[in-house]
Amino acid sequence: MKINALDHINIITDDLEGTARFFVDIFDLDLRDGPQPLQPEFVKWLYDDSGRAIFHINSSKMPRSIKRETKSGPTTGAIHHVALDCSDHKEFLARLEAHDISYNLNDIPSIKLKQIFFTELNGVLLELNFRGE
Repeated sequence: MKINALDHINIITDDLEGTARFFVDIFDLDLRDGPQPLQPEFVKWLYDDSGRAIFHINSSKMPRSIKRETKSGPTTGAIHHVALDCSDHKEFLARLEAHDISYNLNDIPSIKLKQIFFTELNGVLLELNFRGE
């Protein structure tokens, strides 16, 4: 057995439409309703250009089979951040600046890695990794 890749990130929010729009604007993802029997007023899935659902955005009002307390805010419990492998460092910086989103940069030249860190609307810290750029 092995892990092949990160499959998706699920975010519970009080602002389903606003959170979905944020991820569409920043990552240029395809916004769709979740699959049946999930109800569109409770869930939106955001797909990359290869058809993979990267983010599952769920309303805090959505009934869940696994109940677990979540709340928006500056922390995300034991999870410190979620890292995504990305391309086009300069374009992402321009998008963040166009949306007036604060970010931190980290550069690790020894492994040719540039990183951008920023927090999305619900307090989830995102790490964007750009290799070889």
